[in-house]
Amino acid sequence: MTSTERPRLAVRSPADLLAAVPYLLGFHPADSVVAVALRGRRIIFAARADLPDPSTDPVERARHLAGVIRRQGAEAATVVGYGPPDRVTPSVDAVRAALTGAGLEVLDALRVTDGRWWSYLCAEVDCCPPEGRRYDPAANQVTASAVFAGQVALPDRAALVAQVSPVDGPARDALRAATARAERRLADLVEQAPASDLLGGRALRSAGVAAVRAAQHRQRRGERLDDDEVAWLSLLLTHLPIRDHAWERTDGRDRDIALWTDVLRRAESELTAAPGALLAFAAWRAGQGALAAVALERTLSLHPDYSLAVLLDDLLRRGVPPSELDGWPSVGMPGVVRPRRRRRRGSR
Repeated sequence: MTSTERPRLAVRSPADLLAAVPYLLGFHPADSVVAVALRGRRIIFAARADLPDPSTDPVERARHLAGVIRRQGAEAATVVGYGPPDRVTPSVDAVRAALTGAGLEVLDALRVTDGRWWSYLCAEVDCCPPEGRRYDPAANQVTASAVFAGQVALPDRAALVAQVSPVDGPARDALRAATARAERRLADLVEQAPASDLLGGRALRSAGVAAVRAAQHRQRRGERLDDDEVAWLSLLLTHLPIRDHAWERTDGRDRDIALWTDVLRRAESELTAAPGALLAFAAWRAGQGALAAVALERTLSLHPDYSLAVLLDDLLRRGVPPSELDGWPSVGMPGVVRPRRRRRRGSR
């Protein structure tokens, strides 16, 4: 499931809401059920889930979705199903019932199929004809406002997955060679550490802190790490004190997301656990639940027992908002850099 909060969009009609949903999620949904949460007249959150297989009872998934929406402090919600009616209707009905059971008002329930929308709650032929209403998101003012505000809606979820996919070809060959050099460099570092430095722990931490801070400094200046820097950083991040130092200095800033996306894509697969978890954390802090979800999917597919990724995956699935854990992973510790609170975006 994906959850997201985004900057405000003025939504006054079903067509406006449908134009807003891709920007709330970060991509255009398909074969999905989406719940858009509101507090008063303001959209505060959006959550998406895949439509279940026809043979699967949608009730459990619907209850989970409703629980996530309720956790945001929402007062009401609109449900939107994307896909053929025989698959959408059971899911929308189940989500409507679950939201009502959770004490939330359902403002509307819509189905989107082949560029047309229908309302399950409107029986007025004038506004909701039996053949549905055609809509063009590209011509909607909400879309224009979102684009003007710098928001992006990718074509589909696969495009989001591609943003965290590993580089290949010559770029992968170069990183493999750089990682071999980094491993030799690490062995030399530990071997040359003074006898008082047990197992080279202090030297290792010093090198790790320097690598993390140098990478963040480069990112602030808009510079991309070279292959040797990515290999060295990703190797050092396998040591938990260094990973934790990077974690304490990571938040939901664009530069944090850009840095850890780049390192995740370029690091060798056995070294992707920390960069993947750090990207997921940064995306979660920014309210980019969909990006956090795909980062965790890739990370956990390779490192299913990596504790930070498992923890973040649980937070994301339960729809825990970053505001509940402001200052996490630590408060008042050296190196923790937290900007002012940001508004959030949506879920998987």
